[in-house]
Amino acid sequence: MTTASQPSRPIDTGKAHPARVYDWLLGGKDNYPVDEAVGRQLPQEAKDAARQNRQFMHRAAAWLAGRGIDQFLDIGTGIPTEPNLHQIVQGIRPTAKVVYTDNDPIVLRHAEALLVSHPEGVTDYIEADVREPEGIVQHARHVLDFERPIALSLIALMHFITDEQGAHGIVRDLVATLPSGSYLVLSHAASDLYPELAAQVTAEYAKAGIQLGFRTRAEVTQFFDGLELVRPGLVTATEWVTSPGASTPEGSGVYAGVARVS
Repeated sequence: MTTASQPSRPIDTGKAHPARVYDWLLGGKDNYPVDEAVGRQLPQEAKDAARQNRQFMHRAAAWLAGRGIDQFLDIGTGIPTEPNLHQIVQGIRPTAKVVYTDNDPIVLRHAEALLVSHPEGVTDYIEADVREPEGIVQHARHVLDFERPIALSLIALMHFITDEQGAHGIVRDLVATLPSGSYLVLSHAASDLYPELAAQVTAEYAKAGIQLGFRTRAEVTQFFDGLELVRPGLVTATEWVTSPGASTPEGSGVYAGVARVS
């Protein structure tokens, strides 16, 4: 079952948006010239990072579904690119419920058409901003049972929230609403793995009016404070695998981790 959430706001095609730039980096068509202009100024490694993020999400979602998690709150969804999170988890848990959240109205329009649930499960979508976590949780409670484990997915999102905007506090507040046995899934661009590339990407986004807050490994680790990181811990996106020896030699400028709420 797919539920309708709300009417969307008009789409601003005159200003680049992270979800649409990300779509362009993934080779998608649901973006505008202003988004493409940003993407074309970014180094090839930015496309690699977008692909690595998606692949990490696929592996983490499948791992969680395989462990019995059947409720997912995905914030910063982005424009749907198959396979989507719900397709991964409902392929393993047909009754899984997934709530998607993004702050770009174009995502809602595509969500209504493309985020079609398995008949036994549920997908829902809310147009909202992670900087307003209370509203997201309030809506999600209509679909998800907060008395049972939930996977909170924040894929390549929190580096768009600066320290001044309270990035760590936002994640802490979201995690605080989750029951024991839940999980936090998070990937985040690194400032310390490839500093020159990170500075280049940050500068290009800034020209488009998009502020980035890339972080060091220690700073990304803080998002998992009080949680139990599962193996292999906080590593790069290409290193996050659940089978020994399955990682690829491809380098990555993205940190990734999954942690359990005790």
